[in-house]
Amino acid sequence: MGWSSMTVESIPVKAAPKSLVWQGDKLVSGCGRRWGRDGVERKAAFAWSFPFDAGITSVSAPYSALYQERGTEGVLLERERVVRELDRSDYQADNYDYPLALGSLGDGREVVVHCPDEYNVLQIEDAASGERLTAGRRDPQDVFHSRLSLSPDGRYLLAVGWLWHPFGTAMVYDTALALTDPATLDGEGLLPGPAVMNGEVTAGCWLDVDRLVLATTGTGTESWGNKEEPALPPRHLGVWSMSEGRWLHRTPIADAEPGVLLLPRGDQVISLLGHPRLLDTATGRLVAEWPEVGVPVKTTCFGVSHVPSPVAALHPDGTRLAVAQAESIALITLP
Repeated sequence: MGWSSMTVESIPVKAAPKSLVWQGDKLVSGCGRRWGRDGVERKAAFAWSFPFDAGITSVSAPYSALYQERGTEGVLLERERVVRELDRSDYQADNYDYPLALGSLGDGREVVVHCPDEYNVLQIEDAASGERLTAGRRDPQDVFHSRLSLSPDGRYLLAVGWLWHPFGTAMVYDTALALTDPATLDGEGLLPGPAVMNGEVTAGCWLDVDRLVLATTGTGTESWGNKEEPALPPRHLGVWSMSEGRWLHRTPIADAEPGVLLLPRGDQVISLLGHPRLLDTATGRLVAEWPEVGVPVKTTCFGVSHVPSPVAALHPDGTRLAVAQAESIALITLP
């Protein structure tokens, strides 16, 4: 079926996609499956199954990766060609999501960001060659890095993870600085710890090259903030400016926990917890929601009970949201 102006449409699929990304007006999954405007699925010459149950696709290059979300194994692909196998430490691997990001740095170099050796040691590697760009002496702190994302210009790396309580937190690093001094990936980073240690951070994304959105869940510690360095309270959305080094907005989330996945859309974010919600980052207001489009209810990137992460992709022009379902891909026309 084709796409029209209806609010929600559906593309039937034989198996739920492990990842989704828009390439023009086509939807592409990490294992080579694609859907055009006619809604017809076109398969790659190969198919991946066990043991991989999750995936990620670069928006800037033909690289994708399939991996075990709560395991240690993965594979990096260039279109349908296997580039190399990926791995991570097995320490607590069954208790938190695989840390992995694909994208480009400021110099245009395509990279893989992950934790191939130790749970608390981030590494940046050249995607094509596998060359480790952050080799050197390291002194990591005791933090489990999990959900990784590069800023649109590749300058910054966001790591949403957890400390041993467990308690969700977030850190931001300068990638250019890390290439000259890898040990800068081991410290607190550019986001002051007290600013994010009040509410428990469960999700984050980049609104643009400067602004970062973080979401906190409904539990938190005693206030760590002060007049000079205010904290992000529990159950809030916060917009942080990297250039100004401060919160631009800190607003309560009106109707639901944020979940683990946020997708940026201008000054709004799409939150996926049970179903998609469109939130205004300046006010925390619920702009729209689609309860008929079900997604997993996943509140943190860690925990003994594993709930699969939602799989969704926002079209670059911000008009359409694709959400993977068990037997279909829901296509939502956004307001």
